[in-house]
Amino acid sequence: MLKKEYLSKNATMTKDLANKIGEKLWDGSCVLLSGELGAGKTCFTQGLARGLQIKRNITSPTFTIFKIYQDGRLPLFHIDAYRLENNFQDVGFSDYIGVNGVSAIEWPDYISQLLPAEYLKVTFNYVDEDIRLLKLEAQGESYCDLLEEVLC
Repeated sequence: MLKKEYLSKNATMTKDLANKIGEKLWDGSCVLLSGELGAGKTCFTQGLARGLQIKRNITSPTFTIFKIYQDGRLPLFHIDAYRLENNFQDVGFSDYIGVNGVSAIEWPDYISQLLPAEYLKVTFNYVDEDIRLLKLEAQGESYCDLLEEVLC
């Protein structure tokens, strides 16, 4: 396991970091996104999508729970498990996590039983209105290498 921190002073910096990560992700990658409401999880996913060369507008799947974007170099499966708190049910996520594309999962603790053993976890912490401290945790050798390369 490898842990790093990144101070993002604005949404552009958050998206730029995520873009660099997205450029290096591979088929079956899993990125877990944790933090309070409005902390930057969907903003980060927008940057991931840019790094995956996805052209469509990325929006929060809070109400739909799940969105698929297939117009990039790899498909992006954007999951928001917020509404599943204390009410887990199998809605088919296991068909998309860790296989055939990139999974970006907001509120991953609510579906912990479906998460792979290896992943990149990003936790968003408010510093002030615009500034966020991102804590990145790489679990697995491939994710450690990715994190070292992006945040050298």
